[in-house]
Amino acid sequence: MVIPLRNEATDGNDPAGMLRRAAVWGSEGTSLADARGAVRDLLLRAGHPPDRRPSQDAQLVVSELVTNALRHAPGPGRLLLEVVPGSGLLRISVRDGSPRQPHLLVPDPHRIGGHGLHLIARICERFHTVPLDDGKQVTAELRLPVAW
Repeated sequence: MVIPLRNEATDGNDPAGMLRRAAVWGSEGTSLADARGAVRDLLLRAGHPPDRRPSQDAQLVVSELVTNALRHAPGPGRLLLEVVPGSGLLRISVRDGSPRQPHLLVPDPHRIGGHGLHLIARICERFHTVPLDDGKQVTAELRLPVAW
């Protein structure tokens, strides 16, 4: 069962001003368009229009991480997006049920696929994986310019 994307702790009561958006999915997966839309909407609320590079880069990172989770760890998963206004940081976390750690493949321009983690490593300031008892969490942190 797919649980629709929803806001978490986005009201003014969060002392840090944290904006969050989350989605969870079951065995049949989730919509990549919905995942990209979630980060696009969250960044728009934080002052980053969808036609600007920060939003476009974030949508690419979300697409890559969610695609990897769906392709390599079918089953339940979770996407969590967090941005602290004024901090200049977007944290994108994807949990899945596979214990296998992602790894960068040797670049090969003739290979179809296997390039997403290279893109994430170039775009993001930090990229790491935390093993969990029931799988792993992959987190990418993207630097944002000061919103206008």
